[in-house]
Amino acid sequence: MNMDKVFIRNLRARSVIGVNDWERKTRQDIIINIELFVETDEAGEKDDLAHSVDYRAISKDVLEHVENSYRFTVEALAKDVATICLKHPHVGSVTVRLEKPGAVRFADSAGVEIHRTR
Repeated sequence: MNMDKVFIRNLRARSVIGVNDWERKTRQDIIINIELFVETDEAGEKDDLAHSVDYRAISKDVLEHVENSYRFTVEALAKDVATICLKHPHVGSVTVRLEKPGAVRFADSAGVEIHRTR
């Protein structure tokens, strides 16, 4: 079985995330990158989305969750996103990279990257 990659790059959301008092009151920008590992041979042969993943549906589910979450750590939010992705039946594993732009002085962003398997 071939495991191919379907990806969502630089999905942007705003969320309450962080441990500082001001972070608990102000929504912050979050950048989400997702790599979904799926077997795409059948989808490619039949030209039918029913045999792959609908990245638009996954993006919608992830955005809804992130924008309504109140997490303290990027690790917890990344785990949430991975769990959402793994609920989709064709996803065998997922890599989630979650970044907070401007979180560290003199850096574009800081964040975490995790990989989870069904």
